[in-house]
Amino acid sequence: MTVYAVGDLQGCLDPLKCLLADVAFVPARDRLWLVGDLVNRGPQSLETLRFLYGMRDALVCVLGNHDLHLLAVAHNVERLKKNDTLQEILDAPDRDPLLDWLRRQKLLHYDEARGVAMVHAGIPPQWTLRKALQRAAEVEDALRDDVRLPLFLEGMYGNEPATWNKRLTGMPRLRAITNYFTRMRFCRADGTLDLKSKEGIDKAPQGFAPWFAHPQRKTRGLKILFGHWAALEGRVDEPDVWGLDTGCVWGNGMTLLNLDTGVRHRCDCDDHGRPKGR
Repeated sequence: MTVYAVGDLQGCLDPLKCLLADVAFVPARDRLWLVGDLVNRGPQSLETLRFLYGMRDALVCVLGNHDLHLLAVAHNVERLKKNDTLQEILDAPDRDPLLDWLRRQKLLHYDEARGVAMVHAGIPPQWTLRKALQRAAEVEDALRDDVRLPLFLEGMYGNEPATWNKRLTGMPRLRAITNYFTRMRFCRADGTLDLKSKEGIDKAPQGFAPWFAHPQRKTRGLKILFGHWAALEGRVDEPDVWGLDTGCVWGNGMTLLNLDTGVRHRCDCDDHGRPKGR
């Protein structure tokens, strides 16, 4: 069995299929890890979700902000945005099993045997892995609870509280956890978030740094896979931290990482999220 991890798909199915063909991926034998943002912005959101659902037993998946947005729209607590490509999912006859599968995915995955964690955006510097797993479970429980799900989706939007406090309760607590795992890029050493800046590392707001760059980060030494930050183009200089979002949907490329060998495979894409020259 070989384990691969792939960057943000965002509804770009053809590049994923090209990458899986390039490595001769066999669902009955191999495993595919997904860093979240499976859908939205790209041209094949419904086809992507159906493809993944069909091979769900071979997948490990964490949720991204676009996946949560889909769930919120589907539960009528948020409207579609101008550039969303989610309507086909909402209209699909098989939407219910697809969305039910989606909401049961994790926010943070940890493979103890490999010593590797996977998250969409990152792990804030002030949290240990143990604390991060505990707090991810709080949101995962809300997503899987039929009664709490719409209440969580309605309350998850917003940039406050910007700083973690263990005494937080209720929706402010769940919102802070969700923002760390699915939206974070820059933060202060104490975990205070800047959720407006989306540029590369050289454009950090004053007093802020990429979440993975803080010297006292409590997950140093842990291997971490993440997506979300297309502006990095996969370039992360921190040891044991791998950025996998290489901006396929923006006309750059999709990256597939062999976790066993460290070899990266890339499919270059056009401006429509389709494989270039194939």
